[in-house]
Amino acid sequence: MIQPHRQATIRGPTFIRLLARLCDMDVRASGESLSDRLSSWLDWKQSLVLSSALDDEPPPVDDDGPTFDSAEEAECARMRATLAESMVQTAALQRGNAKAFAADDYTPFRQHYLGRQRAMQAATGALRGRLRDMLARRSGDMARLAEVDAALERALSPREQSLLARVPGLLGDHFDRLCRASRQASNHPPGADDAWRGIFRNDMRSVLLAELDVRFQPVEALLAALRTHQQESHVQTPS
Repeated sequence: MIQPHRQATIRGPTFIRLLARLCDMDVRASGESLSDRLSSWLDWKQSLVLSSALDDEPPPVDDDGPTFDSAEEAECARMRATLAESMVQTAALQRGNAKAFAADDYTPFRQHYLGRQRAMQAATGALRGRLRDMLARRSGDMARLAEVDAALERALSPREQSLLARVPGLLGDHFDRLCRASRQASNHPPGADDAWRGIFRNDMRSVLLAELDVRFQPVEALLAALRTHQQESHVQTPS
């Protein structure tokens, strides 16, 4: 029987905690503040763009473009639910295609994970841009927020994608460890239908869902800003 590895409790986002547990990594909290860490991620040109977005006069309100309403919020929720459902179906897909997802071959799993990552990136990128367009129609302050978000996305997206691109490799290491542990524990030959495959499928699904949460954080933040502005507008509008 495969025994779970015991390690000290790791604090931080669910995505980081999950990867650290599965990959047996020692993740220590950084002593740097958020502003210090951010300054090390931005070059001087990116810093100037962000500073301008924060300090310059708010851009004029753009009257053209999509308007935020309940239908737009429902579309964001629908897109997230669709992506989440595709993650949940991962385990069933792999069980139903035993030949493609062979017991000791990680390649199909890697390809499947990369495909889910591309789908998440495309969906969240499109939603984020559309929500920024809606913010730009609300007020000067909201238009400024849209500019700040756009500057941060341009500056941080390459680093984010580089870090997330490492996840399939980390899961591959986890796959290999489970496979080796199963063979050593039961002396089953390669390709045997062992319980470790079910463990890996569930772990991979959990990582996908946790990554989805991470990728949707900017979208949720923009939605929160739009909801707040909409509620304040309703309060100020006389009945």
